[in-house]
Amino acid sequence: MTDTIAFSPTVRGAIRDGVLLVTIDNPPVNASGAEVRAGLLAAARHAAGEAALRAVVIRGAGSAFVGGADIREFGKPAAEPALPLVLAALEDLEKPVVAAVNGVALGGGCEIALACHLRLAVPGARFGLPEVKLGIIPGAGGTQRLPRLVGIPTAVEMIATGRILGAAEAAALGIADRLVEGDLEAEAIRAALDLVGRPPRRTGSLPVPPAAEDAVEAAAAKALARSRGQAAPAEAVRVVRLAGTLPLADGMAEERATFVRLRDSAEAAALRHVFFAERAAAKVSGLEGVSPRKVETIGVVGTGLMGSGIAVAALDAGYRVIGVEQTAEAAARGRERIDGLLARAVKSGRLDEAGRADRLARLDVTAEAGALAAADLVVEAVFDDLAVKTELFVRLDGIVRPDCILATNTSYLDPDTIAAATAHPERVVGLHFFSPANVMRLVEVVRCARTAPDVLATGLAVARRLGKLPIVCGVCEGFIGNRVFSAYRRQAEFLVEDGASPQAVDAALEAWGFAMGPFAVFDMAGLEIAWAKRKRAAATRDPRARYVAIPDRLCEAGRFGQKTGRGWYSYRDGKREVDPETEALIAAARAEKGIVPRSFTADEIVATLLAAMANEGARLLEEGIAVRASDIDLVMINGYGFPAHKGGPMFQADRTGLPVLLARLEAMAAADGPGSEPSRLLRERATRGDGFMDGNG
Repeated sequence: MTDTIAFSPTVRGAIRDGVLLVTIDNPPVNASGAEVRAGLLAAARHAAGEAALRAVVIRGAGSAFVGGADIREFGKPAAEPALPLVLAALEDLEKPVVAAVNGVALGGGCEIALACHLRLAVPGARFGLPEVKLGIIPGAGGTQRLPRLVGIPTAVEMIATGRILGAAEAAALGIADRLVEGDLEAEAIRAALDLVGRPPRRTGSLPVPPAAEDAVEAAAAKALARSRGQAAPAEAVRVVRLAGTLPLADGMAEERATFVRLRDSAEAAALRHVFFAERAAAKVSGLEGVSPRKVETIGVVGTGLMGSGIAVAALDAGYRVIGVEQTAEAAARGRERIDGLLARAVKSGRLDEAGRADRLARLDVTAEAGALAAADLVVEAVFDDLAVKTELFVRLDGIVRPDCILATNTSYLDPDTIAAATAHPERVVGLHFFSPANVMRLVEVVRCARTAPDVLATGLAVARRLGKLPIVCGVCEGFIGNRVFSAYRRQAEFLVEDGASPQAVDAALEAWGFAMGPFAVFDMAGLEIAWAKRKRAAATRDPRARYVAIPDRLCEAGRFGQKTGRGWYSYRDGKREVDPETEALIAAARAEKGIVPRSFTADEIVATLLAAMANEGARLLEEGIAVRASDIDLVMINGYGFPAHKGGPMFQADRTGLPVLLARLEAMAAADGPGSEPSRLLRERATRGDGFMDGNG
């Protein structure tokens, strides 16, 4: 006989052989919201009060155990009961409590599992405490219970980086006690009954395994190496280390206090913004009820640096790939380049030899363009020249099937012009990948004037299957990212011409949270690319617009950046150094314009550059190129190195009072010169402006 009990709207119980089988049913991922917490607490109390119940098994409905916190509670006051109270009730039960982990156990879900006396898991389960990715730390005992199972060095690495483990690694570390290939529920009930009569193995009562201090220090240093000043990873390290010196109750009290403090921080607010921004970006107007086309084979025209990366991303996603080059020799080099990327993945441990062989079996690189007749989607990755790309698309019209989608990977050219040259412009879409395309997460999906809805939907679906973050944008030179980055670049050059040094600008941005300042980035990318673009645009440049010639002078002197050992900096033995020749060149350029250099504080530098980005973002919104301010933030974070824990330029404009500068005022300043009254007003607004964020941000 089986009795059913409703502990809450999302938690139910069934009695089987004297075992209370508790099922968490809160789709889609059984998030640990208030109703789930209340239900688990009620289940624990029921089990404690019913003598006939011998043990408890907790499982998740569907394909997840508990996927983390309920995002609807983010940024709101915590609702009772708090998870630490719930987990204490479960862990303190005198009857065995078994977690049957049937899928993801992340964040609070992992903490629930850790509080149980035994953990069984299916081979596809995943465990992790990724709270640092939201600017917080675990708040229900994760920092104190996990070290008791895996030791402090491993717990530091896991919690401070937010790394998620597969079931096999979790079992090897002792997080999962056993993996179950067959009927998890039945095995969990048997395991629970086997434990009846034995003292419960409470994770919180276990001693922390001893660890050498140098091992702990090494784990902490490695975990914090890429934190770039974020508070949560450092706090995670600090609190995890307390598990080795404090009783469980004291460690959990410090954990909870730290969790609450971080939850209310600007860093956490920024990362929550990014979290919700990604979900908002998936909602694309005009695609309601539109299904993507079926794509099994992707053609890639051009297998250089960008094309080979796109090919590897497609192979990793399970697609068949046809690469096309101009000659047989070029095709052979392209295949070798793609195989080299796969070999590198094998060497790093991200891929095994069987996976590499499988990918190569799905790859064909040829000089015969006719092979593209089998493709469902073709991405061009050829030289960024309008005539070259247009000629290619016209040629493809006569090769591919009528239902084949044509995608251009252009960075700056007008995809509408390219589409207009084809017989079917409605099947043309922009897929702007970022290099290296097999690594970088961002793809700008460009909705051309005549792109059909199902073509756009297909571009989005393919990008997601590639593991990318697709952001839809309209047509303009540079789309979202390069438009904003160009404004950032111009303003950085204005600062240098007005008196800041390149190293001072870079230092200010790096101290604020960027991995690299703008001038270091320019040198790394190579100065000649932007120089060529400026020369192409020279004939149409507004003569009234302010123009900084210093980058041109650097290029004229053969200073193209790291590749030549000299750019904004010099690179002796690969090390970045301030170069007196650059300083002299800058001083001469200022003198030619009669500019008396002024000093800038680090705060002024940061505020001015953030304002430049936010201002360009506002223009993109006004023009309809970007749909949401938060989309702009995602592009800058995922494509251009804007620190995620700062939320993006539009988030900063809204939260900190940076201005979205008026285009009219900026134009006046550019026309009248850097010492003009409008220019002074711009600098003032850069520290006290009105702020901006659209309703979806």
